[in-house]
Amino acid sequence: MNDVSSRLWSDEPTRLDLLSFDAVAKTVVQAALDDALDPVTVGVSGAWGSGKTTVLRLIEDALAPQPPETDATVLVISTDPWRYDPGVGAKETLISEVLTAVAAELARREEPDQPPSRTRVLLAKLRKRVDWAKALQLAAKTSLTLQLPSVDDLTNLINTEPDNQDADATDPPSRGLEEFRSEFRTLMESAELSHLRRVVVLVDDLDRCLPETVVDTLETIRLFLAVPKMAFVVAADERRVADALRVRFPDPGNGQQGAGERYFEEPASLYLHKIVQTTVPLPTLSRFDTEAFLVLLQLSQRLLVEELTPYIDACVHLRRQKGLLDDLAAAVDGSDISAELAFASRMTPILYEKLQGSPRRIKRFLNDLRVRQSVAGHRGIVLEPDIVAKLMVLEKLLPDAFTTVLGWLARGELRSRMTKLEAAAGRPTPQPSTPDDAGSPEEEQNPAPDAGETEPVAFEDELIRWAKLPPGLDTLDLAPYLYLAAAFSGEQLLDAGLPGRLRDIAANLLSTVRFDQRRVTDADITALGEDDALSLVEYLGRAGRDRPAEQTAAVRSLVRIATAYPATTDRAARLLQSIPAGELEPATILALPATAPAFRSVLEHWKSHAPADPDRIRRTLGMALGPGSRP
Repeated sequence: MNDVSSRLWSDEPTRLDLLSFDAVAKTVVQAALDDALDPVTVGVSGAWGSGKTTVLRLIEDALAPQPPETDATVLVISTDPWRYDPGVGAKETLISEVLTAVAAELARREEPDQPPSRTRVLLAKLRKRVDWAKALQLAAKTSLTLQLPSVDDLTNLINTEPDNQDADATDPPSRGLEEFRSEFRTLMESAELSHLRRVVVLVDDLDRCLPETVVDTLETIRLFLAVPKMAFVVAADERRVADALRVRFPDPGNGQQGAGERYFEEPASLYLHKIVQTTVPLPTLSRFDTEAFLVLLQLSQRLLVEELTPYIDACVHLRRQKGLLDDLAAAVDGSDISAELAFASRMTPILYEKLQGSPRRIKRFLNDLRVRQSVAGHRGIVLEPDIVAKLMVLEKLLPDAFTTVLGWLARGELRSRMTKLEAAAGRPTPQPSTPDDAGSPEEEQNPAPDAGETEPVAFEDELIRWAKLPPGLDTLDLAPYLYLAAAFSGEQLLDAGLPGRLRDIAANLLSTVRFDQRRVTDADITALGEDDALSLVEYLGRAGRDRPAEQTAAVRSLVRIATAYPATTDRAARLLQSIPAGELEPATILALPATAPAFRSVLEHWKSHAPADPDRIRRTLGMALGPGSRP
């Protein structure tokens, strides 16, 4: 993840088993093909985004290949009640999909120009029953809106085979779904379908449906389609399905039979368990699973499927052997994956806890990270991917802590707070590269205290834990990214410690547009009064230290205010000394008048702490101090 590519991970289900759900899929396949369970309905239960649809794809793939030495066939039908047309009805739609698939299987095995068989006639009759039920649904719906169905509507719904070539003239007209179950059972037992071992219907997204659709789908499975050779796999969050069933089957009591009698299930759960014989829960991702998923997701964007497969297999092996993911590179003789392993190792602890083992949430976090990284790059905000990832953890997963950090930025306390936070987290403070004549390390590590800090130096456990994540941030200019993040989140960066009457003046003084700076006239500064002037000095000094993009404007403004209010000069000088010498811009250095003793001492302080390489800062400081300055 060393680029700023905006390529995203798809939320669509995949047939690549990055989550090692093969064990769940194999268990469901065994149940669906168990002759002792015929018919059977198996549930695959998991929260939204847990990978249920991916498991259905794995089940479909496992059932598709058949041994060449046998004629036994498993017919797999995938359906999604969430996408059903509400005007037709869930019962009729599900039955139609099953009959259409059976008809296609019959047609696949029939010889060309073969006369219609009794099985084909029975199938046509069943389909007409469904068409009449559809017609009744349409009539009921249109009567509610005082509209009559058109002739075309009724013709399309009832006369699917207008020539009636397969019908038996002695059969009575088909009306509704009466006797459907017995006739469907006869169809499934017919000689033409004897090659079918099972018809497995995979039902997805039932937990997203309205209560009426949930009930109708389950009733259709139980009352019309549950005949020998039929198997159903229902992928849904069992709790949400039960919630939908409670609308139809409310609990009349409090869930107790009476004093001293055993606890019994509520009607909704009893109804669900009557239809679904057994449920296979989809496990949430473990810590190992989360780390492996992060690695495999990253690799999936730069490796071909055949190159990725060995890493998937190696993860499965390491999981079963209780191995470490650090051994993944050694287990596969492939490309260098050190960057992917390092990223996953850093992100796993907090993503595992905050995203509750949800594959969809992990993908969403990574997509948000890619988008933010791309937008920041296009705006000229250059930060390493692992830094953006750490800031995204703060923004997306720790919102209260994120608001706290934005408050530091708004009040101009970001640099000092970040330094103290990382010290509290046990991170060593980076030592600046200084020449031999540098000032004491204690002076550099302990810059001037911030008299304007508004909070005690104590941090919440969440912030300290976040600060422990690599890399360290206290020496970086985070302001541009945080401004961008605040804009995305709608947060307003207002310094509550700066009086409202001074905010417009401060904004103009710190503007990168010289016209805005000149809007604050000398008369405006003279009219401030000493207290407001000191407040502005505090604010501008912290801004110059924490926001390098505003550094030069802040220093020029401090000089203007100190010239008008000499009593603020010493405080301005102490704040200027807190700007790291290694981050100075030449224009900032040249903005300080070396003729003023207080500001000359600032220049000398910077020079004593300036890095030797590159030497442009030291050379500029030498120019500002003049020929008599110390080399």
